[in-house]
Amino acid sequence: MAEGLTADGMARLHAAAEQHVDDERLPGLVALIARGDQVHVEALGRLAAGGVPVARNSLFRIASTTKPITGAATLALVDDGVIALDEPVDRLLPELAGRRVLRRPDGPLDDTTPAERPITVRDLLTFTSGFGASAEMFAAATPWPVMQAADALRLATLGPPGPDIQPDPDTWIAGLGTLPLLAQPGERWLYNTGASVLGVLAARAAGMPYPEFLRSRLFEPLGMRDTAFFAADTSRLATSYQATPDGLAVWDPPDGAWSRPPAFPDGAAGLVSTADDLLAFARMLLRGGEPVLSAGYARAMTSDQLTPEQKAGGGLGPGFFTGRSWGFCQAVLASGSYGWDGGLGTSWLVDPVHDLVVIVLTQRMFECPQTPQAHRDIQVAAYSALA
Repeated sequence: MAEGLTADGMARLHAAAEQHVDDERLPGLVALIARGDQVHVEALGRLAAGGVPVARNSLFRIASTTKPITGAATLALVDDGVIALDEPVDRLLPELAGRRVLRRPDGPLDDTTPAERPITVRDLLTFTSGFGASAEMFAAATPWPVMQAADALRLATLGPPGPDIQPDPDTWIAGLGTLPLLAQPGERWLYNTGASVLGVLAARAAGMPYPEFLRSRLFEPLGMRDTAFFAADTSRLATSYQATPDGLAVWDPPDGAWSRPPAFPDGAAGLVSTADDLLAFARMLLRGGEPVLSAGYARAMTSDQLTPEQKAGGGLGPGFFTGRSWGFCQAVLASGSYGWDGGLGTSWLVDPVHDLVVIVLTQRMFECPQTPQAHRDIQVAAYSALA
């Protein structure tokens, strides 16, 4: 029994995870619960249906759980004095200078008005830069012109990650710069794109490729040895599945899009990782940012950064901001917890009130914005295990 976690609670955690695992629904998962220095891990099922067993160090595509890591990397540059939170991004990203804004987000690309001010680093961190995904975008009967244009440019920023289709960072940011914004900078929360832009910004600010910067500034100091933009050892990488009416279908195999370095290291959704690496990142925030962030910026990253007006105009569906807001590149809950899920099958939750970390890694894509039942059941079981 781990200190601070009850034996009965660990049994409930095992049962909560095990009930969801089978080849037809969820081939495998890793569930990690940590309190203080104590850690309990469940590695259940298989990396692929009928394949080898899941292990504690198995690799999963963490998709949008990449975003908090990108947020911390950006704040490390702010800490170092290389960039400032409220400076316009034009100095490092001239492609995004002189923005124009659609009069209607679903309107023609040439029906625009000038942006009222430049985009700032803070706008990117809070997802209020004026460009990104929204619930109404996906509910539209026909694709919006800006969505079609983004797809034609191979940006892969208004839907699932696409490391096999995105161009190099300079081409990517140049393409984004040809598109109008959907909202005025600072006006409303729009999902995803801000973190992709931050990866380009961080690379230019640091003077090195984004993967190299992450490795030297975050991953090596934190001991995150297995986190990267591709799986060097694909035998450890789970097969990615998508639910269909006929059952699970392979969305990305181990030798697929994450088996080689991508042209565009996407700061919004590009990383693969392990449960223990994500625990190391969580513990950094729980201990006040050391050794990569100052206490002030670690606190800011995990605090509400949105105004009521920014929340009123955004979200990923009805009730998205009920009991939840947004810090820097991650959700912040009214309870004081923070974290973010990855739509390819991962969740990462940190509760400083209870000194608790709950990580669930699976290979089944989310089917709606709500966290899947398996993740929610494991989180409930984790709380029931607290002594």
